[in-house]
Amino acid sequence: MWGGGIATGAAAAMDKGKRAKVEEEEGSELDAELVMAIEKLQEVQDELERVNEEASDKVLEVEQKYNEIRRPVYNKRNDIIHNIPDFWLTAFLSHPVLCDLLTDEDQKVFKYLESLDVEDFKDVKSGYSISFTFRSNPYFEDAKLTKVFRFSDEGTTSVHGTQPRWKDGMDLTNGVLPEKEGHKRPHTEDSFFKWFSDTQQKESLDGIQDEVAEVIKDDLWPNPLKYFNNEPEEDGFESGDQDEDDEDPGKGADGLDDEDDEPDEDEEDEDN
Repeated sequence: MWGGGIATGAAAAMDKGKRAKVEEEEGSELDAELVMAIEKLQEVQDELERVNEEASDKVLEVEQKYNEIRRPVYNKRNDIIHNIPDFWLTAFLSHPVLCDLLTDEDQKVFKYLESLDVEDFKDVKSGYSISFTFRSNPYFEDAKLTKVFRFSDEGTTSVHGTQPRWKDGMDLTNGVLPEKEGHKRPHTEDSFFKWFSDTQQKESLDGIQDEVAEVIKDDLWPNPLKYFNNEPEEDGFESGDQDEDDEDPGKGADGLDDEDDEPDEDEEDEDN
């Protein structure tokens, strides 16, 4: 009796061991298939990355080509702008973002601004410069003020700018306005010309965001005439554009309340 029980227990243990071995083998097969699928997926992903890099290189080549084509057109535009008084001053003051950057004194300096120029480096992805060229003026010695943005392959950005060489008593960035009647006038507004001195000599791993530069480069520079003409936004409208009839749904065509258009019953009886 005991021998039969031992034999039965041994057989059960063997069956359990066989099942465990089978499950282990099946699990190994599934793991191998999963690893193989992931490896194949990675190969496809690597192929996509190569295609994307090739596409980026082609886009860059096209952009470089058309930058060269645009340059003489921009130069022609600047030649025409030279003959339009206060063109860039007007465009700045009409721009919804840039208009708030110019103090009253800055506007006086901008009257001497001859040209504004934005130029990408030959290798477009490595950076660009923004230059302001001025006629001889009573404020600073420089004929050109430039701000340069350089991007590295590691994703860092460095910024350098021309610090204006202000003439005596004319520095707009030191919190004192030029002398008037022999007296210096304090002021609290930040001059736009501080932007040229606001540079980052040390490279930053996080990059540098410069909203003024981005607005000038991507919005003002492509079409400054839009702002010089003070053209409204396409989706904008003025409140005065509504038809008079729409102002009050309770008004009739003559401007009276609709219910007033009908004669009063008591008035009719009196007339009769």
